[in-house]
Amino acid sequence: MHREHGRRLRNLTLLAIVLAGAGLVSGLLGSCTDSPQPATPTPTRTPAPPTTTWTPQPTTTPSPPPTATPSPTATPSPTPWPENVNPLTGEVVDDESELNRVPVAIKISNWPGQYVRPQSGIDSADIIYEHYNEGWFATRWTAIFLGSSPERVGPIRSGRIIDLELPAMYNAVFANSGFSNGVVRLFRNSDLYPDWVVSDSLPETIQPRPFYRDRSRDVPLEHTMYTSPALVREWAAARDIEGEQELEGMRFSELPTSEMTATGPAAVIEIPWNRLMATWRYDEASSQYLRWTDGAAHVDALSGDQLGVANVVVLHVPQWNTDIVEDPHSGALSIRWALWNKDNPHRPAMLFRDGKRYDGIWNREEREDMLTLETEDGDTLTFKVGSTFFEIVPLGDRAIEISVE
Repeated sequence: MHREHGRRLRNLTLLAIVLAGAGLVSGLLGSCTDSPQPATPTPTRTPAPPTTTWTPQPTTTPSPPPTATPSPTATPSPTPWPENVNPLTGEVVDDESELNRVPVAIKISNWPGQYVRPQSGIDSADIIYEHYNEGWFATRWTAIFLGSSPERVGPIRSGRIIDLELPAMYNAVFANSGFSNGVVRLFRNSDLYPDWVVSDSLPETIQPRPFYRDRSRDVPLEHTMYTSPALVREWAAARDIEGEQELEGMRFSELPTSEMTATGPAAVIEIPWNRLMATWRYDEASSQYLRWTDGAAHVDALSGDQLGVANVVVLHVPQWNTDIVEDPHSGALSIRWALWNKDNPHRPAMLFRDGKRYDGIWNREEREDMLTLETEDGDTLTFKVGSTFFEIVPLGDRAIEISVE
């Protein structure tokens, strides 16, 4: 009964949004450690919705693990999403069944390049997060899939402490190849275990196994594991984790809102990670930022297309070494990322969209909240309709000097 009432409310809200959008268009015409594990067409994105925004609403996920519980604060009154809009991209979908399923988060390797690139399925992700690995060199990715479900994603690698936070934001089932001993203990004690995380490091919950090996390339064994969102959802369904999730928080607009003032142009963005250079160049023809890594176009192995996103977001986040040994060979320690508001008054963020830069701060008030952006004056920084790539860079002594032209 509650869901039926919610659907009627969303239908009324959609009608109001369409009428308001029609008025807006009319106005514009007049004046967005690993350990080896056992054992392998990107859909076209749908058209963007009318220029409008939706107000964030807290989602409902399990209670937080004890190590990362942000302090609650008041949130704006919610406005329900139209039923045919992907809440992670703002895109209108033709088939609403694409949204009536649990999101999937998959850990993807990004280094060494000669073994892992080109990766599969990356151009189909709604959202990707890039972060440092242990030892503060190179990077690893967590990709979130809802609107598209590529047939193959990988190569898959092991999870990190940051993945205690990312799946919780999107009510996502998290798939990875394994964990170090210290990190697996954190996951066993988290609200993700046992039904929201699948990994060979959790053998008691691995069936039905969603992973497979592809040995067709001459690469080390740890770079041969793959999966797909469909396989991960089959695993989750066996645990009664399936169906539409509450996913509200991100706000989108085709054009920057009147509250947004660009800091300047942003045709080229360079992020000099240790041992890896990430470059984004704005492409006028596609209205996207295209990715280069170490000077080479970063392409998807499935489509052959260069990775392109509507938004690039740089998040400056406190990061520090823990006492957990992530890599026993080098002794490198696991890193903790403070992706929450509590005790973090300094949270700089840069949003790049439409070839321009917008400065502000990032927010994540409670564990289940998505990351949102706002200006220093408290106005919302809206994402451009489409996919988003988050670059999570350190603050303090390990800060990265980002170049924007």
